[in-house]
Amino acid sequence: MSDAIGRTDERLAQLFSAAYEQMRERIYARARDCGFADLRPAHSSVLRHIDAEGSRVVTLAERAGMTKQSMGYLTDSLARLGYVAIGPDPSDGRAKLVRLTGRGEEAVATLTRLSLEAEAELRDALGAERLAGLRAAMNEVLAVLR
Repeated sequence: MSDAIGRTDERLAQLFSAAYEQMRERIYARARDCGFADLRPAHSSVLRHIDAEGSRVVTLAERAGMTKQSMGYLTDSLARLGYVAIGPDPSDGRAKLVRLTGRGEEAVATLTRLSLEAEAELRDALGAERLAGLRAAMNEVLAVLR
């Protein structure tokens, strides 16, 4: 078969990755329609991991599983777009603290809402019981892998 639907030779990692990519692309496409046309899926590495009170760049990088330099690039990009503000960490002036701006908080709220809507669409397509089973299986897989 040429597509992933119904294929039995796809490795689980490929399937998990493809599902994540498809959901993320769908959510960010809808975010563009909600006034966030300048956000990119790569920005999720910052927006998913930032604390309400702000986070250090190094902490964001660790949480996202990426280098500090790559995270610095993404946070600088989001700062230029007005979604985050970057300043010295009050507890350690050598470290940078990244905080969401009002626009950033709006974006996170919108992305969260769109993510929940995407899950609801899956529930409608698969049925609540199957989706609950999928969620339980995914949690089991994660527990084993951890």
